[in-house]
Amino acid sequence: MQLFAIIGIPMVKRGDDIGELIVAAAEKQHLRIEDGDVLAVAQTIISKAEGEIVDLRTITPSPRAIEIAKKIDKDPRMVEVILQQSSEIVRLGHVIITRTKQGFVCANAGVDRSNVDHEHVTVLPSDPDASAAKIRETVKKRLGVDIAVIITDTQGRPFRCGCIGLAIGVAGMKPLLDMRGWRDLYGKELKVTVTCPADSLAAAAVMIMGESNEGIPAVLIKGAKYEKGNGTICEVIRAPELDLFR
Repeated sequence: MQLFAIIGIPMVKRGDDIGELIVAAAEKQHLRIEDGDVLAVAQTIISKAEGEIVDLRTITPSPRAIEIAKKIDKDPRMVEVILQQSSEIVRLGHVIITRTKQGFVCANAGVDRSNVDHEHVTVLPSDPDASAAKIRETVKKRLGVDIAVIITDTQGRPFRCGCIGLAIGVAGMKPLLDMRGWRDLYGKELKVTVTCPADSLAAAAVMIMGESNEGIPAVLIKGAKYEKGNGTICEVIRAPELDLFR
């Protein structure tokens, strides 16, 4: 498997066509996007293009946001945005863990101050699968190739320190690979093994994208093993009734 940074993508603004920007940048560096490739695209530029940016100066914190902000020493305007993006608070300690309106359980509902103008934050795309599908369709229309697209984000994990890249949207692929029925090196049948190629590829791509000022919001992946199809990120989200840690 090979991963290539797509460089030269300009600063994204509302209304930009991310697929067009990626194709243009790849062509300038003579990087061919081919059938079966995977494009991993950072959530931040999707949010910018879709106008999912909030000016904190326009936010009036609610009494609940002010109360929570005092407990965790956080900007109450930021807390208000987090509450607006959430369907429920899952845990409240030194950080706010919420279930977002898209169904993700993560810190701060995915609201992020990084790589955006001062006094602004990005929020997650309202429909990351649709965002991925739009990029995939643009690439297919421009280049005539069938690829998969993953929208990536970086999030922390329960019981482990450090953020890692994961998928929050997919198109053109099944995010999970059901290996039940396969056999291991000793011929034993796998009974419960289901892997998540979408998250694995997102994690690899984010290693190249970086987390600060690298300016690499898209990565082209060649030779990845995944199942083609009309998958959705909802397949990855564990049902609340199966969550043993709530």
